[in-house]
Amino acid sequence: MTETQIKFVKDCIQTNDMHRFYTWSSWLNVRTKVLDIDKNECQDCKSKGLYTKATTVHHVNHVRKYPELALEIFYSESGQQERNLVSLCHECHEKRHKRLYDNISALTPERW
Repeated sequence: MTETQIKFVKDCIQTNDMHRFYTWSSWLNVRTKVLDIDKNECQDCKSKGLYTKATTVHHVNHVRKYPELALEIFYSESGQQERNLVSLCHECHEKRHKRLYDNISALTPERW
């Protein structure tokens, strides 16, 4: 990401306006690319041998904590390349957030 893009993301976080991030053309372009890479299939369902249409792109490294990774499809951890953006169906996306926040109803900015 460029410094200008990182600044934009940080501004969205600071002003608590994540809707602005999720409607930003740079995000929409990356989101489309991720859905294309994953053939519009939910990757969690696919890992269980099921087919479900993906409706959401999930940030493994959440935007608020890692704004510099907001548009990055991959990231490096311990020398290994990992996915940062993953295509998921609505149900699997909510499950991922529920696991993270345990017993807190997940409301994602993509659901505004």
